Amino acid sequence: MAERLEAAPAAGDEYTQDGTVDLHGNPVLRSKRGGWKACGFVVGTDQQPSSLLMPWFVFLSIVKDSIDAFETEPEHALIFFIFFFVELLTGAVYEVFERMAFYGISSNLVLYLTTKLHQGVVPSANNVTNWVGTIWMTPVIGAYVADAHLGRYRTFMAASVIYLCGMILLTLSVSLPSLRPPECGSGTSDPNCTHQATRTQLGVFFLGLYILAVGTGGTKPNISTIGADQFDDNHPAERRHKLSFFNWWMFSIFFGTLFANTVLVYIQDTVGWTIGYALPTLGLAVSIAIFTAGTPFYRHKPTSESPFAKMARVIVAAATKCAVAAPVDPRHLHELDDAHYAKKNSTPLPHTPNMAALSKAAVKTTNGGSAPASRWSLSTVTEVEETKRMLKMLPVLAITFVPSAMVAQINTLFVKQGTTLDRHVGPHFQIPPASLQAFVTISMLVSVVLYDRVFMPVARRATGNPRGISMLQRMGVGLVIHIAIMAIASVTERHRLAVAREHGILDSKGTTIPLTIFVLLPQFVLMGVADAFLEVAKIEFFYDQAPEGMKSLGTSYAMTSLGVGNFLSSALLSTVSRVTESHGRAGWVLNNLNASRLDKYFAFFAILNCANLLVFFVVSRLYVYNAEDARVGDAAGSEEQKKREVAMQPANVAAVEATLF
Repeated sequence: MAERLEAAPAAGDEYTQDGTVDLHGNPVLRSKRGGWKACGFVVGTDQQPSSLLMPWFVFLSIVKDSIDAFETEPEHALIFFIFFFVELLTGAVYEVFERMAFYGISSNLVLYLTTKLHQGVVPSANNVTNWVGTIWMTPVIGAYVADAHLGRYRTFMAASVIYLCGMILLTLSVSLPSLRPPECGSGTSDPNCTHQATRTQLGVFFLGLYILAVGTGGTKPNISTIGADQFDDNHPAERRHKLSFFNWWMFSIFFGTLFANTVLVYIQDTVGWTIGYALPTLGLAVSIAIFTAGTPFYRHKPTSESPFAKMARVIVAAATKCAVAAPVDPRHLHELDDAHYAKKNSTPLPHTPNMAALSKAAVKTTNGGSAPASRWSLSTVTEVEETKRMLKMLPVLAITFVPSAMVAQINTLFVKQGTTLDRHVGPHFQIPPASLQAFVTISMLVSVVLYDRVFMPVARRATGNPRGISMLQRMGVGLVIHIAIMAIASVTERHRLAVAREHGILDSKGTTIPLTIFVLLPQFVLMGVADAFLEVAKIEFFYDQAPEGMKSLGTSYAMTSLGVGNFLSSALLSTVSRVTESHGRAGWVLNNLNASRLDKYFAFFAILNCANLLVFFVVSRLYVYNAEDARVGDAAGSEEQKKREVAMQPANVAAVEATLF
């Protein structure tokens, strides 16, 4: 909501104080750009991993904001209300339609590959996880381009066009008969599905998928930060409104995801893939147009140095001075004065003795002349310590790869399981197999609320930790739940096979097993519970433990975890399939799931997660939190703590998106 200017503001008060500018680099007036007048074109909300995640809680928060607006800013409250109801009735905002487009594709992709492009279970599952892995890796590149080169707005606009081109190509691919193989199966001229998709048909479809992946690389890391940039953290009222913005963002993510996992997948399964893809494509085009219309009202953060470049300089400087002796007194290391950091509203980091080899990057050496040393040969102590903090998190990052690989089973093998079961809900309605993913979303949201409102207060009293339990302990609970999920999935699959054997349909591909699809519900629901612990804690950890100037890189660690996890899933599935089919044996994962042994494959994942948990115990015991993290609760309720809550929102955006995936 735009800020109300005082009757006689001071000369500098009208300008934003956070360094935001217009597209031409000029300072911006608070009354002319940013605030809710700009976010009306972006709208989305993200919020803390708390009860605000519940859609009805978000609804009440927004209504409360509107009531407060009537009391404090009556001239803007009507605009706020109108925008709220437009959002509810049309959903015509970027994040809603982007989530609908993305999940409308990803949730049902494995079924399209197997039923329409006639791919086998293993190739289709690997194609899904390879694509999803790419989806989560490209934002790292997109964030770098935005931060260091083009800026967030220009990167987002270019990526949005690329994203839309990918969606259009996918829609054409599923619509034009020449771009897909003929129908097959019972009641068609090709009952055994012998006509495979041609290389051209596959090429066009996968080209569309990966063009879309490139587009998400520029949109995913930038859209939420563009919205957050419209509010000045140095202005108390705007800082409060920034939290309200994140409420909107979460509402948009939840609504778009749930709509895609229910309505869109139902349309794809019952009405047709053409309509199922065309609707989100059209919606995405409309949302991009709306976002573009808001260009005159946006505030922009100037580009800055990439944290990758800063880390690279430290490593190069340390490597070139590997034979140089470090001074005994760290005060002799290179560091800038406090005034330099005060100008940047930052704080220098003290020297630490760990990773001594990196500290040599700050050792002063003579360069044979009066010219200042190159930044590639001499780093400050703060730059060295920032690099140390990023590197010490790598072991924690590594132990998240296995659970991320397990999460990849949700929209691949778990969905394929559902296709073999009785999907009837009443005499006339059949639930789409992909719609079970909605229970992951709902259970995650409920679990986060219970964690925040019930578990945290109890744990806080018991441990004295402001968070209740530490971030790594929360991750550990999630890892234990992951083991339980795969154990339950293995037992459920064994029961499914027993029912198929009892009815003599083990060798009957495509025959529905007389067992309700809701036997799969526990593994989907528990996945949401695990996400409330592992995924939320993971992104909070990487964001919180990253130094102030590298928060975006810390968030990218979590995206990297999901990307590598999906690629690991592809590698594991291919390896297990190849090994179990060797020497003429029946494999664990076949095109006919009734003849497969997914129970053994899921048990293998449970064992793998157990081994990963043991490694996690070692890593977590050795990890040392940043010194300031121990003081996280000392300023509770203070202005500094409120700033911290706002600063955590970009990480919580990523956490929610990761859990909803």
